[in-house]
Amino acid sequence: MKHKLNVLLVVLVIALTATVPAFADGRGNGALGTIYVTSQGLYYDTFVSADTLPMHGPFQKLVDHTTEFGPGDPGYLGGRWWVDVNGNNIQDEGDTFLLCMLLGPGRTSP
Repeated sequence: MKHKLNVLLVVLVIALTATVPAFADGRGNGALGTIYVTSQGLYYDTFVSADTLPMHGPFQKLVDHTTEFGPGDPGYLGGRWWVDVNGNNIQDEGDTFLLCMLLGPGRTSP
């Protein structure tokens, strides 16, 4: 039984090693980061999987790596973020729209 668990662990490590660079290189810039969710008081790891989303559909505002809603909260939009680059507090062409999933579990310190 212990041998089977060791083999499974090795297979998982190999699969993750092969998959993570694909996300970082092929689907976005792969920038790693941490987002603080104020409603939960938790920090979540994240990575940029797409930083050139079109301005269509709902986006959740992200300010200085902080947002109001996270996984499990009504209002969390699955990692579709809007950064108000031009400072006018309106989602428009001058802003950045990106996809960054929050990776659980959340934690209480960065």
